[in-house]
Amino acid sequence: MLQLEGIRVLDFTQYLAGPTVGRLMAEMGAEIIKIEIAPTGDPARGLPIADDGRSGYFIQQNRGKKSLGLDLKKPESDKILRELIKTVDVVVENFGPGVMEKKGLAWPDIQAINPEVIMASISAYGRESPLSHKTGYDWVAQAFAGIMHMTGQRDGPPMPVGIGVADVSSGVHAFSAIGYALFNRTRTGRGQWLDISMVDAMFHMHDISLQGFTLTKGEFKPHRQGNHHELIAPFGVFHGPSGYICILSLQPQWKNVCAAIGRPELELDPRYADPPSRGTRQLEIIEIIENWMKAFPDNDAVLDHLEKHRVPAAPVMDPSDAINHPYFRERGMINEIVDPVMGPLAIPGFPLRFSEQPERLELVAPTLGQHNAEVLSGLLGYSSEQISALQASGVLVERDR
Repeated sequence: MLQLEGIRVLDFTQYLAGPTVGRLMAEMGAEIIKIEIAPTGDPARGLPIADDGRSGYFIQQNRGKKSLGLDLKKPESDKILRELIKTVDVVVENFGPGVMEKKGLAWPDIQAINPEVIMASISAYGRESPLSHKTGYDWVAQAFAGIMHMTGQRDGPPMPVGIGVADVSSGVHAFSAIGYALFNRTRTGRGQWLDISMVDAMFHMHDISLQGFTLTKGEFKPHRQGNHHELIAPFGVFHGPSGYICILSLQPQWKNVCAAIGRPELELDPRYADPPSRGTRQLEIIEIIENWMKAFPDNDAVLDHLEKHRVPAAPVMDPSDAINHPYFRERGMINEIVDPVMGPLAIPGFPLRFSEQPERLELVAPTLGQHNAEVLSGLLGYSSEQISALQASGVLVERDR
């Protein structure tokens, strides 16, 4: 049995943060009914790399979902949504501020329709916050949460992380919260509302920034460190013979580093004996290691040598190179799928492994409104005549992309 088999989700999400929730739940067997708003559905359908209303971006985030295309301006759509809410276990939404309230589908409204339902709202600043009125996307969350402040060269400007880390992280946080809410419901019979903020998800990632500032009474100021940690060495990104290599050494590994580079005398050299000493002589250590690397033909040879000495190190991997790397292949993290519209493409695989659900599901992203009739007839008991009338009046929308 699949982990979430029998769990039904009503998905009001678009783009990335919200769809991440349904994507993970679909991989575990949940039934996801995705509401797509007329006329074009999820705006992600038009994001690169796109082909006339179908995109790899949409495919990756919406595989295994059922698409119900509705014109939400028509009163018949409101009736359909309220009927569906009675049948589901979870509602997920990531609309802008006030949208669900205007539709009469905020948490108090949904709770009144189905007291056992779990609702997850994902937004930039949270629904209950002094900034709940503000809109925001991934980089805005990175900026406000201080992640951007910590990223980049020490003497350079703040830099965003180059992927949708705030979107995906908040989606994963919502996914985990839903799991615990479902568990709590088995004990109490009650649903609940989950208010997930992208900023909160980012801010939670700070490790030393807050504690360091408060414990030193403000003497320590969180700041960008560039590609080498300023307090530890070697601990950063080094220029190897054929690209970049990340080497990390805490005190237990320093002896191994010295042996690996053929400089065992450095282990007890008072200039490098402890982390603070090595941190102050970071540039010397970087030069020693990068000069040592020059004797090797390529990065693979360097990494093999470091592995023999148990030094934590890894190549700085280009995602396109990862597609053929044995690690990602054997872990199932390269998922090569064939979309019925766009053809073959590779996407990241499911990151969770369960001994009780070892199989990987073959999922397909829907075309817009593909499951209109299935959802209305199968769940709500609409007749074919009723469905035809809704199609004719424009309440239901569908496209072949």
